[in-house]
Amino acid sequence: MFQPIDLAHWPQRAHYEAVMAEGGGSDAYTLSLDVTPLAGAALYPTLLWLLTRAVNRLPSFRTALTPAGLGIYDRMHPAYTIFQPAHQTFSAIWTPYREDYGAFLEAYRRDVAAYTGQTAYAPKPGRPENSFDISMVPWFSFGGFSLMVPGGGDYLLPIFTLGKVTEQGGRRTLPLAVQVHRAVCGGQQVACFLHLLEGEMAAWAGEKKALDFPCPAVL
Repeated sequence: MFQPIDLAHWPQRAHYEAVMAEGGGSDAYTLSLDVTPLAGAALYPTLLWLLTRAVNRLPSFRTALTPAGLGIYDRMHPAYTIFQPAHQTFSAIWTPYREDYGAFLEAYRRDVAAYTGQTAYAPKPGRPENSFDISMVPWFSFGGFSLMVPGGGDYLLPIFTLGKVTEQGGRRTLPLAVQVHRAVCGGQQVACFLHLLEGEMAAWAGEKKALDFPCPAVL
């Protein structure tokens, strides 16, 4: 479901209109994500699921400009890349988000099996409009990452890029690049997203992490 935003009563209107009048623009943040709590899990699909859970809790990460206008999707689904080793390329596919991780993992594995070995850029048809992009470059780490999105001035949804896992002092970390549009999402929202994601990973490990960071409009 897509809920249009009533600009006349939207607190972010002035900021949104000012940024869009300048041609829009994205901000790229590279964060260090501690994935130690996910030890033993299938890392990529688990992170796809956890990232989507966090995205679905923050309206600013679900805000989009569509032909129907500016609005907020009630739920997002992950669209992600898989490596095609036989061709040294990648394909972009998607899997419907499910609250139950086991059901999501099963669907993810079916999709990966079905589209591995293909040469098409986007072999799975029917990608929903309420989806966002995730990719992973597991071969190296990085300290900074940004994307040039064609027509990106109007693209408001977040884009995530994961890097190589490194281990030090018993902890496992990887870089997480978060690219957002500054008309709808700023540094505080990114910090809130990271806090929610860390809380989801703690919960995965059976731990508790207090939501002590100011996160407005968290669902």
